[in-house]
Amino acid sequence: MRRIQLVAAAGAVALGLTLSACGSNSLSPSTGGEGNTSAAPVPTGTVDAALAAKLPAKIKAAGKIVVGIDPTYAPNEMMAADGKTVTGWDPALFDVVAAKFGVKTEYSPSKFDAIILGVDSGKYDVGVSSFSITKDRMAKVNMVSYYSAGTQWVTKPGNPGKVSIDDPCGKNIGVQSGTTQFDDITARSKKCVTAGKPAVNILPHDGQDEVTADVVSGKVDAMLADSPIGLYAVKQFAGKLEKLGDIYDSAPYGYVLPKSENDFGNALVDALKAAEADGSYKAVLTEWGVESGAITDFALNPSLS
Repeated sequence: MRRIQLVAAAGAVALGLTLSACGSNSLSPSTGGEGNTSAAPVPTGTVDAALAAKLPAKIKAAGKIVVGIDPTYAPNEMMAADGKTVTGWDPALFDVVAAKFGVKTEYSPSKFDAIILGVDSGKYDVGVSSFSITKDRMAKVNMVSYYSAGTQWVTKPGNPGKVSIDDPCGKNIGVQSGTTQFDDITARSKKCVTAGKPAVNILPHDGQDEVTADVVSGKVDAMLADSPIGLYAVKQFAGKLEKLGDIYDSAPYGYVLPKSENDFGNALVDALKAAEADGSYKAVLTEWGVESGAITDFALNPSLS
């Protein structure tokens, strides 16, 4: 079920998004939903005892990592048709990382902008939900880089709203709340007003699926989202959506950890390096068609240019 009811036309589109989320990662399937622990056994021979020793005591005792995730961001993280299973390449990759520690994963669906607070309060051990690494976020929590993505705009074929990325003044633009894209379009709107032009009519949603539905239904003229999400939407709704302009502002994604968890953060870096070395990191990304964002410079709180 969607957290917010859409109008009938948009609801049909949202249903299409749900149905398109049926695929699971055969490398390490994720079993999610509130209170559900992955039933997949830890792959034999992948556990690193030295890494396992660096797990926080809470995770060692539980034998699992509780993960805050917003499963409305296909193909990165999404809910399968059963309404309970969290799937997508982001949890699939984190399952591979968690296997290096010899623990399972439990995915707890959340609103995107509540995940960092949940990590900080101890509700979640880690946040895994396509978080772009920013200085503001690193001031609150630790972040471990594992992927690189930029921003992609999407509109209906032919750009009937005549949207210009550099001059979206007065246009209806969709975006997910709490994202770097929300900050992006807010800043562009302020520039419009400063220049004496109409502000951007920003239509935010808690879920990216609802944002995409608004574009398909014509409620908004365009949307902006992380590049894997925008390009996936164009592929899923072939003939109904097309990309607008090029990808820009590429930046790393980061796993979110409490500010106090430096040892665990560095251990996650080492686990990612091990996954990259044995080929499992690239295999997950390739299976989901997002290997173009692969990185090798995994780091805890990386320097931003």
